[in-house]
Amino acid sequence: MPNKDLPSIKNEEQYEALREQGYSKQKSARIANTQNAGDKGGSSSKYEERTKQELYQKAQQVGIEGRSKMSKQELIDALRGN
Repeated sequence: MPNKDLPSIKNEEQYEALREQGYSKQKSARIANTQNAGDKGGSSSKYEERTKQELYQKAQQVGIEGRSKMSKQELIDALRGN
């Protein structure tokens, strides 16, 4: 019986590939559980082209702690590392 405390992974193959590439468990699971998991190419703008407020909101969505004290570059680094 699966453990209900652990989240399920919708795309195990992609999750494992991401883990092998060095992504964190959290980021790998988040990517592998998206509706379009495995699809390539997004239409999002580069982090450097976004405002600090937009980066802050994205950091809030993914649960980055300490974001309110971060500079724009620190937010970019944290989002890329998450």
